[in-house]
Amino acid sequence: MKKGVFFVMQLLLLWALNEVGNLFVGWTHLPIPGNVVGMVLLFILLMTGIVKLHWVDAGGSWLLKHLSFFFIPISVGLMTLGSTFIHSGIILLFILMLSGALGIIGTGISSQLLSKGKEEYHDHHHHAL
Repeated sequence: MKKGVFFVMQLLLLWALNEVGNLFVGWTHLPIPGNVVGMVLLFILLMTGIVKLHWVDAGGSWLLKHLSFFFIPISVGLMTLGSTFIHSGIILLFILMLSGALGIIGTGISSQLLSKGKEEYHDHHHHAL
């Protein structure tokens, strides 16, 4: 029972951060999706230690595990856009491939920079002169 309540609290925290991001974007009229702002907020809170990883780990892992389930409504909605895909399919495919490649490249560069910084921090703080 206690584990279940803790899990629900994790999901509520993640949902609340998502909603804060949506409210912030609505208030500031930024051209960024509110859920992205919520993820950046979660990242900042995790990096500063205000939110501990174990506070959101189980809920986030569950959401990632069932991520494909959340795309079913989007996939069904895309079926109504068949004529758009017939007329603009090649352009849409190019855009999807390019944005996917840029996302992968950006993620790779970011992770390399973060891991390099972590190694430098570890080397600096754990080696005596």
